[in-house]
Amino acid sequence: MKLKSLALLTASSLFLAACGGDKTTTEAGADKAAETTATAADAASDPALASLEQKLSYIVGTNLAGQFKRDGIALDLNAFSMAIADIEADKESRLSQEEIQTAIQTMQAKAQAKQQAAQAEASAKNIAEGTAYLEANAKKDGVNVTESGLQYKELVAGEGEKPTEDSTVKVHYKGTLIDGTVFDSSYDRGQPAEFPLTGVIKGWTEALQLMKVGSKFELTIPSDLAYGQRGSAPTIGPDSTLIFEVELLEIK
Repeated sequence: MKLKSLALLTASSLFLAACGGDKTTTEAGADKAAETTATAADAASDPALASLEQKLSYIVGTNLAGQFKRDGIALDLNAFSMAIADIEADKESRLSQEEIQTAIQTMQAKAQAKQQAAQAEASAKNIAEGTAYLEANAKKDGVNVTESGLQYKELVAGEGEKPTEDSTVKVHYKGTLIDGTVFDSSYDRGQPAEFPLTGVIKGWTEALQLMKVGSKFELTIPSDLAYGQRGSAPTIGPDSTLIFEVELLEIK
């Protein structure tokens, strides 16, 4: 494999990210590059970035360096310069295909280990904080605790029927983390949600069967009845305890 083809592929993806053409790659870096380039253009203070080629080269460099920094990888400028010189001279890659694959796999393994460590740390923190919150909340007036560990409090009494596990319901709701962060709200969207009880988290499936149409409950849901260890990106971390205000409007 020629180094040139690999480098062109990398440069192309980085350039597309900078131009907004590939939102799944380095979007944060592209936004930063756009801001940086716009600032430089407005100020017109750096004659080294006067031509289109200079600007594009700077954008690619910004993306690459930014991505390396976010991934915690040191960018070796000597090796980088060597690669550019080899491309310009149409030289074969100094690394074999096996060496390239090994380096990439090693980097991916390190990144995965780092991600897993961060997830484990977040999980332990959320479990400890969630357990403490659940213990304190269970002692509050009006809070009921089911056998599964679900906690609920009736805020408004309803007079209609109760849904079954096979029902589809229409509800208004607001979901928050235990620190008060709102991660979802049908009220904010101005549109109630409709869904089958078999298509939601376990805590909702159980709680809604305790509610009558017209009622409003506050639910405190342990992580094992919510999204568990996987969480729900970007707001709900692993093993998070969740709080919902749920208003049962209708059984479809």
